[in-house]
Formats: sequence, structure tokens, C-alpha cells
Amino acid sequence: MPSEPLFGRLFLSLMKTIKGLSILLIGFCFITGFSNPKPTETEKIDQLIDSWHKAAAEANYTNYFALMADNFIFMGTDPTERWNKEEFGGFCKPYFDQGKGWDFRKIERHIEISKDGKMAWFDEKINTWMKDCRGSGVLIKVGKEWKLSQYNLAVLIENDKIQDFIKLRDAK
Repeated sequence: MPSEPLFGRLFLSLMKTIKGLSILLIGFCFITGFSNPKPTETEKIDQLIDSWHKAAAEANYTNYFALMADNFIFMGTDPTERWNKEEFGGFCKPYFDQGKGWDFRKIERHIEISKDGKMAWFDEKINTWMKDCRGSGVLIKVGKEWKLSQYNLAVLIENDKIQDFIKLRDAK
């Protein structure tokens, strides 16, 4: 007859099993990155747009333009503002050199990604010095990185104020 009662041996065996499973579970969490999940493509795009707006607010020309594709197009609120990357750089540089940027703060943003994962588009409502505006844009995948390919900035006008706005635009 064994020196330990059957219950004691079963209890010790169960405790060793629980300890072993706990070690395996902790190891699995570290190996799979459970404690630090990778951002989704949507989160990467959201962070990129936030970084782009932050670079503008800080008048950081290098960081701002590094997030744009070579074929970038900017469409601003003025009817004449449709600029390629080089033209937009010419507009921004004098302001950024003086430390003057623009602070666009996200109120809400919606992001969609193409089925092949090579293109994305978004719209956002942002708080600016012009009050609430809407930005929309297109991003393309360049290698493993997203780049802004187009951005369109629009001032929001309530429908019941549009006639006054039209009169303002027609005024000479």
C-alpha cells in the first residue's frame, strides 16, 4: 500500500497539471503577442491621418510631406486650390518655415479599404480655424506603407444657410 492516501496523490497530480497549464498559457500569450496586438490596417490608416494632421499643426514640413504619395493632390476650400504635391509644397513651405501650420482636429472619421487591400478612402469631420469642416481622401499602399494620394477639404454649410452663402460668393 502506498504511504499517501489516494486523494492526496490525486490532489498533487492535479496541482502539477494546473501549474503546467498556467506556464503554457503565459508562454502562449507572449509568443502570440496577446499582450501587444498588431494594429489593423484601419488603425494604421487612422494613425497615419492623425500623424499627418499633427505634422501640419507643428509646421513640420518633412513629416507632413513624407506621408504623401508622389502623385498627391490637395484640393482646398478656395476654388483655385487644386495642387499637386510640388505645388502644395510651394504653398505650405513659407508658412511652415515661419512655424505657422494649421491644426485640424478629428471629430469623427470613417475609413474603407478595397478588397485587394491596395487602396483606402476616408471621410472625416474635423474642427479647424474655419469651424467644422469635412476632409475626404484616398490612400494607396506603397510597398508595406500607406501614403495619402488625395485630400479634399470642404467647409460645411448648413442647408438653411446656403442662400446667404451663395449671396456672399456672388458679392463683388
